[in-house]
Amino acid sequence: MTGVRTIARMKPTSSSPGLRALSASLREVREARKFGLRELARALEIDPRLLSQWELGLRVPPVEEVARILGYLRVDRATTDRILYVATHAKEPNWLDSNPSDLPAALTAVMQCERTASLITNWSPLIVPGLLQTPDYARELLNASDIRVQDADARLVVRLNRQKVLFKRAPVRLKAIVSELAIREAVGDAAVMSDQIDHLLALSAASNISVRMVPADVGYYPGKIGMFTLYDFSDAPPIVLLEHYHASGFVHDSAGIAPYQKLVKLLEGKALTEEASRALLREAAR
Repeated sequence: MTGVRTIARMKPTSSSPGLRALSASLREVREARKFGLRELARALEIDPRLLSQWELGLRVPPVEEVARILGYLRVDRATTDRILYVATHAKEPNWLDSNPSDLPAALTAVMQCERTASLITNWSPLIVPGLLQTPDYARELLNASDIRVQDADARLVVRLNRQKVLFKRAPVRLKAIVSELAIREAVGDAAVMSDQIDHLLALSAASNISVRMVPADVGYYPGKIGMFTLYDFSDAPPIVLLEHYHASGFVHDSAGIAPYQKLVKLLEGKALTEEASRALLREAAR
């Protein structure tokens, strides 16, 4: 085909947070429109190997090529804007997403990290980690925010679907380090909290899930500053997710990752053993 975009024009790149989000989004919109990869490549005169590498996150597609793909697939405006926003940040090793959206662009990167990680280490000083939340607990958190009701419904569905990575045939390993404050601070009524604590207890028995509690009376330590998630991959460098009120940040460069790896070791030193953590949860459930 004349004018076909080929692999020779692009250089391999590392799988940054933005690129992970972009590659997953391109694949999802193509599959949603029921196009085969070769079929779409032929229609757009793109080398199918190149399109495949864009969808696998092995190469960064030019923003104009992303726009051309989305236009051909007739993707709706909101989704197009979100994916193009991600495309402009795909090469950045560290990425702050403060772009207002019904479903933030960063969420796509988070889900892709969760699907492909070999180990997820989550530190949560004030709330139960999202992957371990019950529907009622998650709903209470969303209702307390300034998100519109219909958007909260969409986010709840996404949050609960994300938890499937813990129960698939080859489930991801999750190491959850949680402050005791997260189960003492009321979210919703007593029934919501009781169900949430029982849920934590049940999940802590799974072979791929470790729940360790940090007692509330251990004094100050750096981890109290805020929550973060460390994603380890078998075939790529780690990524750290930082979650804030109205923005999410990703750290991908090794210099930025190292302090969080060190902090994980500090938190593990503060945390109770898994068995002692279950005892604390049982006491809190009474």
